[in-house]
Amino acid sequence: MRQSTGRSGAAGMAAGAMFLVGTLTAVSGLIGDYPVYGGQAVRYLAAATVLLLVARLTGLRFPRLTVREASLLAALSLTGVVLFNVSVIEATRHAGPGLVGTVLGAAPLVLALLSGRRPDPRTLAGAAVVVAGAVLATGLGTGNLPGLLWSLAALAFEVCYSLLALPLLPRLGAVRVAAYATVIAVPILTVIGLTADGTAFLRVPTTEETLGLGYLALVVTTVAFYLWYTALPRLGPGVAGLFAGLIPVGAIVTGMVLGLAIPSPADLLGAGLVIAGIAIGVRGGRPRPARRAPRGRELSESGTL
Repeated sequence: MRQSTGRSGAAGMAAGAMFLVGTLTAVSGLIGDYPVYGGQAVRYLAAATVLLLVARLTGLRFPRLTVREASLLAALSLTGVVLFNVSVIEATRHAGPGLVGTVLGAAPLVLALLSGRRPDPRTLAGAAVVVAGAVLATGLGTGNLPGLLWSLAALAFEVCYSLLALPLLPRLGAVRVAAYATVIAVPILTVIGLTADGTAFLRVPTTEETLGLGYLALVVTTVAFYLWYTALPRLGPGVAGLFAGLIPVGAIVTGMVLGLAIPSPADLLGAGLVIAGIAIGVRGGRPRPARRAPRGRELSESGTL
């Protein structure tokens, strides 16, 4: 019963994380005129500040990292955070968001295939249904070869965001991994912003831009990172990846609630397929227990060794 409850809770966390990521489209208009890379740097700086404050208030200590852990965290931040955002930004400059969303919709299938063990047939079937639903809900849109290549790069980096975190989570936990990833991302994005836009990469945001950046930092980054990294080791990447299909669903629902767009029949059918695919995959997948850190080297969420 406890295992089932824990699995249901983890599934709820994964669903919540990906749904929140999908809501970012609703605030994109608020920050549309703000320098792109400067905005990302501000977003992750604010998120890192919140995560470090949470760690301090809850008594979490940051241990001395091993060389392997430091390397994985640097790779995670560079690929899963920075280069993912760069790829999405560049892809949308060359193609409509529909193409980017469609390619990213393949993430569940890729994660299921790269989960490190032979995928459960029902997990694969569920992933295929989720991909079909995400493609239908997002639409192929219009694009060109550069847009497709940037979209494929974004897909690869999205997969890195999960797979590189898995070895780190048993010892460091969700809050620490998210904090490290966001802290490392800030100077990298600052360098990219200075290179791309010079000193214009930052300016004082308007009230609307402040609200938009705050939402991205607190909800789409801090809360979603925590939920995802808590659920990921419990579900395993194959099953957890199914919930990435909720990203376009989150966008559709948020747009409808805010009165920004009325979902089309294809949107609703795609959302239904995503939910059906998740149900199929979650029933089929049975996650392998997360590998425990060596005795004496575990860090509990209370911060004790």
